[in-house]
Amino acid sequence: MTLLKAFRLPAGLVNRLASLARATHRSETFYVTDALLHYLEDYADAQIAKDRFNDPKSKIITGAELRKRLSV
Repeated sequence: MTLLKAFRLPAGLVNRLASLARATHRSETFYVTDALLHYLEDYADAQIAKDRFNDPKSKIITGAELRKRLSV
């Protein structure tokens, strides 16, 4: 199910989106949906990292220790 949402965007961003959609023969909705999905995933990951960093119970390890644990 899809829902209709309306947003105000800067003219420059709207123009770039329209140009991209025309050049790739994809819809503007495709790009807005894709961009928002990726942004929300990245934001959630960053929030988890921030929460772990600020948790006094979390142990901070070095990059070398992480690679050792992952056998990389």
